[in-house]
Amino acid sequence: MALHWSRSRSGNTFGLPILRPLHSKILILDHGSQYTQLLARRVRELDVYCEIHPFHAAAQFAGDPSVKGVILSGSPASVFDQGAPDTDLGGLQGKVPVLGVCYGAQLLAKRAGGEVGRSTTREYGRALLDNIFVQQPLFAEIHPGTQVWMSHGDSILAASAGMEVLAGTHSVAVAAFRIRGEDTFGVQFHPEVYHSTDGMQLLRNFVIGICGCAQDHSPKAFVEEAVEGLRQQLGQDQVVLALSGGVDSSVAAVLLQRAIGDRLHCIFVNNGLLRKGEFAQVLESYRGMGLNVKGVDASAQFLAALKGLEEPEDKRKAIGRTFIEVFDAEAKRIAGVKWLGQGTIYPDVIESVSVKGPSVTIKSHHNVGGLPARMNLKVVEPLRSLFKDEVRRVGRTLGLDPAILGRHPFPGPGLGIRILGEVTAEKVALLQEVDHIYVNALREAGQYDKVWQAGAILLPVRSVGVMGDERTYENAVALRAVSSTDGMTADWCHLPYELLARISNSIINQVKGVNRVVYDISSKPPATIEWE
Repeated sequence: MALHWSRSRSGNTFGLPILRPLHSKILILDHGSQYTQLLARRVRELDVYCEIHPFHAAAQFAGDPSVKGVILSGSPASVFDQGAPDTDLGGLQGKVPVLGVCYGAQLLAKRAGGEVGRSTTREYGRALLDNIFVQQPLFAEIHPGTQVWMSHGDSILAASAGMEVLAGTHSVAVAAFRIRGEDTFGVQFHPEVYHSTDGMQLLRNFVIGICGCAQDHSPKAFVEEAVEGLRQQLGQDQVVLALSGGVDSSVAAVLLQRAIGDRLHCIFVNNGLLRKGEFAQVLESYRGMGLNVKGVDASAQFLAALKGLEEPEDKRKAIGRTFIEVFDAEAKRIAGVKWLGQGTIYPDVIESVSVKGPSVTIKSHHNVGGLPARMNLKVVEPLRSLFKDEVRRVGRTLGLDPAILGRHPFPGPGLGIRILGEVTAEKVALLQEVDHIYVNALREAGQYDKVWQAGAILLPVRSVGVMGDERTYENAVALRAVSSTDGMTADWCHLPYELLARISNSIINQVKGVNRVVYDISSKPPATIEWE
């Protein structure tokens, strides 16, 4: 059966549009909730495609035949705040099913004439739905007493005549409702979080049962459609892509290769800030995958650009600027290149557009919006609609080497942001040895695949020690290991004490210049995964 392709509406907001088939989708309108990405991930887990857009972009989807339903996210705002998100649902509400979550539910209730007010007692955390109107399709197979997660300062105090109450708790009379005569629903709780026991069932009831979405967003279908779309988009053009050794760029490269073969030219740059032996190892892996790849060792150029720099943002910008210079020079050696391939993924895209304009910069992103005009290339991003876990599943479908798919995320600036303060060749060599001992120990202990990301940090402090009955005054290093799904939040890993002791002993005995090892037990938030 022939596929019918269209340009994604997200192209107007996020960059060059991508050709993709007209699948049914759920539109998630973001009001700034910390859980919005989690909401999207839960819908994707149902094998249903969804997109996140700022609440003020709702009107552009009115009449879009691919939109089968709308979910309104929560928000840190109150519906009574001046300038609070006020979503225009014209052309959507009453035409397709709508589900408001927390703030979204309060907004729908207020518009329907319900009474919304400040909670007399702020309900936060676990609650039980004591009363459920189980005949309603939204609550199919969900029974009274089910646990949900509440997080709200406002409450729906009373329903209007145009609202039908579907559920309540002992302290919230209107925990869920329906607008009479419409498939428009609101829930005061967060079904997307783990603590809502039947949250996935409720989302399934809405997305599949009420909206009637097809469960066709699978890795196999994505690969087939992405390859066909790339062929149509790129024609006979030449494409250049920078490989990093990581999951995203590797999967993007294999997808592009499936579509255009050797018209894809891959460049793997050694910035001198990679892990020990990584440049040769990864380059060999890529060649074994049949990719058309060239390795470029520009270590000296990067170290020269970092000389004298201590501030994290200064270092990131110097590394990014140098990479562009090296990559641009190599790309110009390839005749007829018209496209730049990138491994941009969905969180990169979402974080580049906030609900009220540009997001606050915590650190510079290298994935979105960093292409100098002088390169005069169009951008193709085959993974920009996928979350990290989806990228890995696509990679498995493509048959990528498990060693690459299972590789821990590694920052674009590499060890340059794991060396706090100025970066020198001597510090890089020292940290490479520390990191090598640490990561190999995790592998040998069977812990590597249980950890989402691990790395060592060279601290800008020295400490007193005693080695061989002599006083030492040498470097301290910190070890970091976190568990996460997509890096948006992370918790520190509880590695066995015996393993940490062995690692510390090995590092201090084998790496000259280190006499102290500490372990980072900070979670994200409030800390970030990387120290810089």
